[in-house]
Amino acid sequence: MYQAQLTFDQGEETARYVYVSSFKTQLLKWVGNKQRFANEIITCFPIDHGTYHEPFLGSGAILGTLAPKRAIASDACKPLMGIWRLLHDEPDRLALSYRRRWDEFMEDREATYERVKERFNQNHNAEDLFFLARSCYAGIIRFRKDGYMSTPVGPHRPITPESVENRIRIWRKRTVGTDFRCQDFAETMQLAKAGDLIYCDPPYADTQAILYGAQVFSLGRLYSEIAAAKERGVFVALSIDGEKRSGRKEIDVGIPDGLFETEKQINCGRSMLRRLQMEGQTLESELVADRLLLTWAAKA
Repeated sequence: MYQAQLTFDQGEETARYVYVSSFKTQLLKWVGNKQRFANEIITCFPIDHGTYHEPFLGSGAILGTLAPKRAIASDACKPLMGIWRLLHDEPDRLALSYRRRWDEFMEDREATYERVKERFNQNHNAEDLFFLARSCYAGIIRFRKDGYMSTPVGPHRPITPESVENRIRIWRKRTVGTDFRCQDFAETMQLAKAGDLIYCDPPYADTQAILYGAQVFSLGRLYSEIAAAKERGVFVALSIDGEKRSGRKEIDVGIPDGLFETEKQINCGRSMLRRLQMEGQTLESELVADRLLLTWAAKA
């Protein structure tokens, strides 16, 4: 089984691949986070590939678990990519900004949260978004069509600054070879060359309209870019809607004939969004399964 992790010689930032257990240390909470399933997805990737490209970065779960030596990772959400740029360029600043907001939050949670949220909605500041993702209700950031973040404060206690500092340190090492960019997914995909690998985790048509930019996302346009990349000899993997409501609802996403060579099912457990909607009711009938589509013929 292919499992990759970066290890670092003391005093160096030189990466090498080793075989290890699944990486589970989450940095960001984000809708559609694949952290729990990242290792299962990565085992489907070709072991030998060139540069890794991830054009819908989100929480970066696949990137962080794969820990590639060379990668280009992007997203259309500017403040989100601001977080990743801070991780890469100014990790101490990112950790300190979280600590300051956390200290204020512990003294007056409601007022602090509303102040940070209002400031974010005015300036779309990456440091504010980083804290909001950890302190908002259920970690689900909802964006209106105008980009306004509307999620209320959560009842939980956000993770401590010490935990955040540790996660920043781990994630910076695992992504040291990544070029983070704020750009359209097509720009990232068009950079891929023969032998490279692209992993796409776009907004899901059935459930993720609350994501930043999801309202204008075109799945048909993505399929066109996948076809062009496949023609160039690029490996492309796509996570997309599969089954909802424990198999009673199958999502039709209009997959073009012949575009993908392999389809696998990734069991995702109970729906996080439905858990919120159903206010604590049991969710045995709300199991979700994603499709993982590959442009190459993979072993069963």
